[in-house]
Amino acid sequence: MQRVPRAIPSILCMALLAAALPAAADAPDWNAVKDVQTVEIVTTNEDGSAKETTIWLAVVDGQGYIRTGNTRWEANIERNPDVTLRIEGKAHPLRVEFVADSALRTRIEQVFREKYGFSDSFIALFRGGEPKIMRLVAR
Repeated sequence: MQRVPRAIPSILCMALLAAALPAAADAPDWNAVKDVQTVEIVTTNEDGSAKETTIWLAVVDGQGYIRTGNTRWEANIERNPDVTLRIEGKAHPLRVEFVADSALRTRIEQVFREKYGFSDSFIALFRGGEPKIMRLVAR
């Protein structure tokens, strides 16, 4: 009887585990969803429960961005940047990164303004201060 080298079962287990885990490809094709009007973001409240919020989405240079003022879901992201974004019913596990670059922020704001028109201008009146703009990246 021939023995199986010890490394082979380990390699097979790793391959099966890798196949079962979500891949970085779980990020959406941002250009394909750029015209979607609203998406749902799922963040984690301080007590560990899920917080679902309907938000707007902007796509700039093939990358997805969201923004908010001083909201509970933004506070959730400060604590835990891992989120789930649902677009047209499909869930995407993502990570949020805050955008600091002023030139990029201006471009993103312009896309929001063009996409959402009067509604965007109206909400800006009540937001108070600079919005927090966030990039959505695969995790």
